[in-house]
Amino acid sequence: MKLNSIVHGTPTQKNPLVVVHGLFGSARNWGAIGKRLSNERQVIAIDLRNHGESPWSEGHSYEELADDLRQFITTYWSKVDLLGHSMGGKAAMMFALNHASHLHRLIVADIAPVRYEHDQNQFIAAMRSLDLTTIKKRSEAARQFDDQGIDPSLQGFFSQSLNIVEKSWRLNLDVLEKNMASIMAFPKTTQHWGGPALFLSGAKSDYVQSQHRAEIKRLFPQARFAKLPNAGHWLHTDDPRGFEATVRIFLNSQE
Repeated sequence: MKLNSIVHGTPTQKNPLVVVHGLFGSARNWGAIGKRLSNERQVIAIDLRNHGESPWSEGHSYEELADDLRQFITTYWSKVDLLGHSMGGKAAMMFALNHASHLHRLIVADIAPVRYEHDQNQFIAAMRSLDLTTIKKRSEAARQFDDQGIDPSLQGFFSQSLNIVEKSWRLNLDVLEKNMASIMAFPKTTQHWGGPALFLSGAKSDYVQSQHRAEIKRLFPQARFAKLPNAGHWLHTDDPRGFEATVRIFLNSQE
């Protein structure tokens, strides 16, 4: 599958950094951080399948997402650094486990390789309920989300995936809903990846808990852990400067 991407900067002597967004996100969510990090290395943010400008498909397993990444990465490079947030973090972990020879360093943002008991279908229902025919700008979408009690911090994030001209979502909501159980899980595997890995979480988030560390260490024995004290699950938007600085330190310390 040919994934859409947004490229920041030009090639350098350092490994490129490929950034993988979370559920309902897109490459455009990572524009500011991608631009800042590109002063040292090229940064490429991608749209996963069923998101953004990438193709839609009936399948949305982590094995499929990891293979999409493999096809994209090996078209241009032999080896990259990989950063993934939430669902994108699980896709990045699956890539590390299944396609280890193409990965130098791994950064996983606020997610663990475990099954979560909640789902995100309430947000799919909220997106479906918007009257897209009346929306001429994203602020109007935010107002409709507000009427449904959607957290203000998520309103703008969701509306970035709204194609106002086409009156449609750049998200395959039907397939994401159908695959929600597998999105919230993580495949069972006996593989492990022994390269440098940073598991960076928000101190105000409960996605990466102390009881998850044993499984993280089983799969990623060189894993290191860090927290941003003033951030939640959306740590790259809650504390973009702190997120950028921590990522930069890890990447440079592993050169």
